[in-house]
Amino acid sequence: MKLFGSFLWKQRAWLALYALTLALVSLIGWLYEVPGGAVGYGLLLCMTMLALGLLAGFLSYRRRHLELNAALNQLELTLNQLPEPWDLVEQDYQELLRTQQRQMSTAITRRDRRERDLADYYTLWVHQIKTPISAMNLLLQKEDTPLSWELSAQLLRISQYVEMVLAYVRLGPDSSDYVLRPCDLETAVRKSVRKLAPLFIQSKVRLELQPMAQTVVTDEKWLCFALEQLLSNAVKYTPKGTVNVCFRDGRLCVADNGIGIAPEDLPRVCEKGYTGCNGRRDQKASGIGLYLCSQVLKKLGHTLELTSKPGVGTTAGIRFDQTERVFE
Repeated sequence: MKLFGSFLWKQRAWLALYALTLALVSLIGWLYEVPGGAVGYGLLLCMTMLALGLLAGFLSYRRRHLELNAALNQLELTLNQLPEPWDLVEQDYQELLRTQQRQMSTAITRRDRRERDLADYYTLWVHQIKTPISAMNLLLQKEDTPLSWELSAQLLRISQYVEMVLAYVRLGPDSSDYVLRPCDLETAVRKSVRKLAPLFIQSKVRLELQPMAQTVVTDEKWLCFALEQLLSNAVKYTPKGTVNVCFRDGRLCVADNGIGIAPEDLPRVCEKGYTGCNGRRDQKASGIGLYLCSQVLKKLGHTLELTSKPGVGTTAGIRFDQTERVFE
């Protein structure tokens, strides 16, 4: 019914003209006193011809509608697969679409080129900045003073920010920098803890590391990146408290007894740029760490689970689902 109404609306000008013509014929017949039967018979013939014309036009209109719908429902439709235009107006519309497609393709190509150039620049910058960071680390290792430990902790934070930049660049949909293989979980955890040792020492946060004899299928480099984000967050929001790392219920858990996360913030803390109440207290928070962590774990097929209570602490769990199989 909707299709027929659309067809009649398209023909409204011709229908109005036809109705006016019939009215004029009827008026002329009345003025010249033509017998009513003759006028009525002529009008009936005209109405019959109109009905047949409308029926033929509607069937053609419906067939065209079905052809265009069939083309629209194709999974990968190109403009070259559109039905042949019936008239000059349809041809103009198709040419307009082709022009718009060419402009869009050019814009997408330029955007992709800019993104590749930007990614290449940041990747190069990260590798270049690592050289002075490593040199400063070597120099600080020769010192054993409160100042050197403080500088080491700050330098570690700089190194983490650099790694976050590289992770952000590599998290694109076309990234393939993932190598899944069996990984000893305790070795990966100890590697991350050893790297973050200056932060624990400088913040006076006690670490409790439970034995874990599990092997999981993952990418060790990216798992360590995610774990380091969770550990640094735990240290940051646990002033002179305790951070516990263990494996239970199929999850690698990082639990602290810090300030916790507000209930209204908990569902959103993994959104890009969201800082929440704690972030507004700490003006240096970027809202990127947990976002990158959750995205990396999603790429690996793992799940980040967060539970928290303000004033009690937070537990961040990395769940290794059945697709990654935990090997006892």
